[in-house]
Parts: sequence; structure tokens; C-alpha cells
Amino acid sequence: MNDLAPLLTPEGRALLAEVRGTAPADELAVATRLRRDHPAELVSAALGQARLRQRAAAKFAAADAERMFFTPNGVEQSTRASVAAYRARRLTDLGVSSVADLCCGIGGDAIALARAGIRVLAVDRDPLTAAVARANAEALGLGDLIEVREADVTEVDTAGYDAVFVDPARRGGRGRIFDPEAYSPPLSWAVAAARRAPRAALKIAPGIPHEAVPAEAEAEWISDGGDVKEAVLWFGTGAPGAVRATLLPGPRTLLGRGLPDPEVRPVGRYLYEPDGAVIRAHLVAEVAEEVGGGLIDATIAYVTAAELHPTPYATPYEITDQLPFNVKKLKALLRERGVGTLTVKKRGSAVEPEELRRKVRPQGPNAATVFLTRVAGAPTMLVGGPARPPAGP
Repeated sequence: MNDLAPLLTPEGRALLAEVRGTAPADELAVATRLRRDHPAELVSAALGQARLRQRAAAKFAAADAERMFFTPNGVEQSTRASVAAYRARRLTDLGVSSVADLCCGIGGDAIALARAGIRVLAVDRDPLTAAVARANAEALGLGDLIEVREADVTEVDTAGYDAVFVDPARRGGRGRIFDPEAYSPPLSWAVAAARRAPRAALKIAPGIPHEAVPAEAEAEWISDGGDVKEAVLWFGTGAPGAVRATLLPGPRTLLGRGLPDPEVRPVGRYLYEPDGAVIRAHLVAEVAEEVGGGLIDATIAYVTAAELHPTPYATPYEITDQLPFNVKKLKALLRERGVGTLTVKKRGSAVEPEELRRKVRPQGPNAATVFLTRVAGAPTMLVGGPARPPAGP
């Protein structure tokens, strides 16, 4: 899709309504039929947009995705709606009423900001991307709050806005970009822009090294449904140097307290798997303190404890067996227990879960979870299952 305009015409909109929900297997037949009465290019564009809308439903509410417009990169790189809405709420709580959204993409964050009542200047230098962002603002009835501008973000004056939000491009022709200075624009430019604004939020990759976080920034790692989505550097929040992990839905936020690394102790009855945002934020010690636990290994982010203390920041498992790494012994144990449904988790092991499943060939009516990991430096297999709180009286 190199031109959005034909899809915005009455004919284009009618076609979009007609191809809505078309299954991939039916595309050829639908295209053949529609090309009898419509230009082939327009039919192809409508079907392509229908595919993108179906993909976008994983990030946006289905009712929004059916009305919005997308590009392939836009679907891939846009912020999940739940994450964007959470960030917009944080900005409104900070008293922000206007935001310069730099590198706005297809407008996912701008939409969330506008729905929170914030006036938005959305900027992107790509003509098609800017056109899509503008079309999305209009499609969702937010055109009065969102001004879309096609421009180089480094040349935009943001002085009249309460806050700046920057989402640099982190993908290039060869895939993901891991060097923050290779972002477009570079992280150093985004930090400089943040320092000039009363408040700012910079969306970055969750793998950013902690040493790359500016001293005056608050760093937040966000997960949604257990999947780590992004990190955000906040400026002007009054909490320089703070570290937090936020879990959606909720939100539930764990604040860093600067705790030392937990002690290493023998594997107890329960094993806690911290949420990915907690691990990325280096807040495993806070979880260990909350559940009264320690680490199974100094280099592994699994927490062990003798008692069950439910926490939103980690998933607890009850451990029934601890074995040195030995596939034959594991296979025999699973056969004895009648385990046919095997969940394999690993941390600190080079063995691939599917490879292990092929070797043990689980069979039977029962389920189990095996952790391939290290305990006090030794390759170990821990077997158990999701912990359940004891039944009440």
C-alpha cells in the first residue's frame, strides 16, 4: 500500500467494508469477483488493508482495528493499546494536557493520549505514515485533539507543549536495532529533547543496559499479560534514578528499593518465576524479599522459598523433584507419574524445550512443568506444577 487516498474515497471505503474479515484462503476468489467492477489496484489495496486490520486486532480493540488504517511496519512497531493507555494515564496524573508525540507512526500513542483528553501534535517524517496517522485520528473521531504534521522531528519546536513523547525507530533494513545510538533519531537526541521539556517519556527497547539510563531519568519496564513490551525513560516526574516494573492489566507497579542481591539457598518447596518486566528492571531482590525467598543460583532469576506467598510479580510453582540434568532419569520419572502434558521452561540452560520433549516423549493423563536451569552452578532439572493456595477450612 503506497497510496492511502484511494481507500479513503467512497468506493474505497465500500470495498473495505465488503472485504472485512476475508479469510486468507478466500482472498483469491474475492479478488477475482471484485475486480469485475473495481480497479485491480484498489481491490488489492483493500484486501491488504483487511489483512493488516486482522493482524492489528492483537494490539488494538477489534472495534478500533476495523476502522483504522495500517502499514505493515505500523502494525509491527505500534504500541499495544493497553500500554499506550497506561502511559497516557501517567501523563494526565502528572498534570500534562498537551504532548508533542515525535515519531508518531500510525498514531497509536496519539490516539491513547487524545482519549485521555490530551491535545497532541503527532509528527512523522514519512508521508504515508503521517497520512495514516491523520486518517486514524479522523476515523476514531479524534481529529480535533490530534494535529498530524509531516516533518523531521529534529526540526520541530516543542516549546509550547507540557510534555514530549519520543518513540524512535528501532528497526532497520536488517531487523531490530540494539544500539540506542543507531535508533532513528538516536537516543542521545531524544534525551536532549526530553531535558528541554517540562516532562517527557522516551519509549525504548526493554533490553537497554541500565548503565545507559540517564541519572535524572526514571526507568520503567512494562509487561502486558506476562510479555515484556517496552521500557520507558521518564523525565520530570520528581523521581530521578527511580526504577519500576509495571504489569498490565492492573496496573501493578513494583518500585525498586535498592536491595542487595538475594542470598543463594537450597531449592525449597516453591519456585517463583518473576515477571519479565521485574527481571529486566533488576528487581528480583524485591520479589525475593516479598516472598521470603532466595535465589537458586547467583546468576539465575528464579526465587525459591519454603512457603507460598502469592505475589502479582511472580508465578509460583510447587516443586516435587530435583534431579541432576539427565534425560533418561527425567523420562523415567515422567513415565512413572503418567505425565503426557509437559511444559518446559529454561533459564541458564542451552537445551531447547522442543528437543527435550522429543527425547522424553511424554505420555499419560497428567501434567507437569520441568525447569531446565542451574542450582548452585550445577545443571539441574526441577519438576513440579503451578502452585495452588491451600484449601480453606
